[in-house]
Amino acid sequence: MEAEFNDTIYDTDYYYDTDFTGLQDDIDIYKEYMDMHYIFYVVTCIIISIGLLLMLVTIYALLSLVRQGQVAPIYVINLLISDIIQLCCMIAFVSDHETLMTDDVYRCGLLSSVGFMVCISLERYLVIVHPLWYRFKRTIKISVAVCAVVWAFPPVCFFIMIPWATYMVQFMVFSIILIIPFPLFIFFLVRTLRALSSSVSVHSDEKRRIVGTLVVVLLIYTLLFLPIIIRFLLQATGFYSFKLDFASDAFVSLSPLADLLLYIFIRKQTMGNCLASVCCCIKESNDPTASAVTVDDI
Repeated sequence: MEAEFNDTIYDTDYYYDTDFTGLQDDIDIYKEYMDMHYIFYVVTCIIISIGLLLMLVTIYALLSLVRQGQVAPIYVINLLISDIIQLCCMIAFVSDHETLMTDDVYRCGLLSSVGFMVCISLERYLVIVHPLWYRFKRTIKISVAVCAVVWAFPPVCFFIMIPWATYMVQFMVFSIILIIPFPLFIFFLVRTLRALSSSVSVHSDEKRRIVGTLVVVLLIYTLLFLPIIIRFLLQATGFYSFKLDFASDAFVSLSPLADLLLYIFIRKQTMGNCLASVCCCIKESNDPTASAVTVDDI
């Protein structure tokens, strides 16, 4: 865009026109574009510097749960791996080493993360709604097979189905793929909440962690992925706005950090400590004796 802008500035026919309104508009748009580009660059660098280390530590912690025979951490680990792939592509973006292959790998990582979010919600849903089926069918082999399918789908979609299509068709296909999980997340949460009262085989703490996981997944997808879905739908109709591009890219780039919240609801000890801390804070705020002691100490 910078080259196009310079070509417009130094076009003599445009420069010697008596109306300079168009030129000033181009300058203002270019400045606004560069300001948003700089903000997005800073935000991306912060996300990369924080996210990579936290994800590696979280994956290491979740591996211990997999060794204990738990299935849910497998999907979270694969989700974090797909997030790491996105962060590596973001490093190429901010270092000006972006290529067409990098864009495709980033989109594959993004689609894979969406697929694993669906797997996490489905697994939590089955624990409450179909506990007997889940107890006999949940195996590490089945989870690994599901993960293999999720990893295989994006490359098949991008490298086989998409290249023949126009950009408008690609935007439409990509937006449709991203829209499909949204009603699934809502369905899993609503059905789980309805089945909670009749479920007696699951402990109350486990129920809270399951509902928390479903709520977090739905919130992440609604707040961070919905803008980019709207963007692709508009671009499929021919609409373009660099402001919408920057905003949607900034939101979706935050998803790797937001996915780390799922660790709290997967690990029992971490969730228990968080709930205990919240309960202690509530009790202290409601206890007049504790408040009086605090005032006297001050």
